[in-house]
Amino acid sequence: MKIAVVGATGRIGAQLTQKLLRAGHQVRALSRGGPSLDALVQAGAEPFLGSFDTGAGEPSKFFHGADAAFLMVKTDWANDIHGHYLAVARRFVDALRDSPVRLVVSLTGIGSEVEGDTGHFAGFHQLDQKLNELENIDLVHLRAGWFMENLLAWTGAIARHGRIGYSLNPDVRMPWVATHDIAELAAHELNHPTGDRRIVREVGSQDLSMPEVTAMISREIERPVEYRFIDRNRKEVEAEFLQRFGTPELWLYENQTLAALNDR
Repeated sequence: MKIAVVGATGRIGAQLTQKLLRAGHQVRALSRGGPSLDALVQAGAEPFLGSFDTGAGEPSKFFHGADAAFLMVKTDWANDIHGHYLAVARRFVDALRDSPVRLVVSLTGIGSEVEGDTGHFAGFHQLDQKLNELENIDLVHLRAGWFMENLLAWTGAIARHGRIGYSLNPDVRMPWVATHDIAELAAHELNHPTGDRRIVREVGSQDLSMPEVTAMISREIERPVEYRFIDRNRKEVEAEFLQRFGTPELWLYENQTLAALNDR
């Protein structure tokens, strides 16, 4: 089978591409280029330069001649956090309608079933709904939890202060998942098509609260690590966020994301 992989040089896409190649599939790898793509080509992948995120290259031709596809969207934190997922989803649909692809595995996220002002999760909802317009294609939504690797963003705070500060209520438990496990499940869905449409696979290894996460880190590094809840209603918190991370639009986006999580 010939499989077209979007985001082939990313954390998930690179692992997925290697798995599919080892399983004997032909893989067309979409990337902006560079050493990571060169490594996949050495392993046997067919390179395709371009991007659905930006529209660069000729992404409309990416699925030509393919039997199946893996889709994912890279969040555009800097430019268009609200409209980006829908814009990319439209490019996916336009390209897939004119292609022979009959199986699509799409990486989405928790909360994609909820419509409304849910911050980061609103984009997943838009992505799912747009892809659902496709006819005659078996569509699998992989609804992933929080990436475990994202905890690395707090490495400096743990090293300097022995704590993680965030605005997720301490009693809220979220599904956490390693990118390796997402690639493993995506490969399974592509290797073993069921012929069903719009299957949603929940992808998360374990539901954990932030205090449980910090307790696990404490055990591993043999140093105490605490979780400190940050109250985003405090003006000084907003001022610090804007100074360090950017715009009022991003502040609102983050607030909506956390409100959605804290409301479960």
